[in-house]
Amino acid sequence: MAADGGRDLITLTTDKLFADRVSESVTCPSCGAVSLFIGTTRDNFEGKKVVRLEYEAYAPMAESKLKKICSHIRTKWPSVRHINIQHRLGLVSVTEASVIIGISSPHRSDSLEALKYCIDTLKATVPIWKKEIYESGEPCWKENKECLWADGGKHPKES
Repeated sequence: MAADGGRDLITLTTDKLFADRVSESVTCPSCGAVSLFIGTTRDNFEGKKVVRLEYEAYAPMAESKLKKICSHIRTKWPSVRHINIQHRLGLVSVTEASVIIGISSPHRSDSLEALKYCIDTLKATVPIWKKEIYESGEPCWKENKECLWADGGKHPKES
């Protein structure tokens, strides 16, 4: 719980994710904006047909990093009221959500900016790994382009 009564909800789960539940969890009477990001499994990557994704995480560290992201959001955008970050682990079929983030604030600019920061920072810093399974049966562990430990720890924007 944030100091102002706002909620920081963090969930790593093998259960299916639902956008309406995330939206409802961050909605409140004092906020005119609820911003949602829904990351879904697409059916292709570089010409290969993807049939599903598999996610793994080091949960204690992932949860700690997600809490830090929430804390930074509250420092940078103090009007943010509620934050809900849900990330799927295990098997995720094509079109299903892998990650859903909901952020509420009195006005849209803060929730939209905080949402972009949240997903970008999650991808760059949180130890959650993705394996793509292709129609051919071959698997491939994927590295987020934003990942800070990729390319010797060099951030892609610094290349």
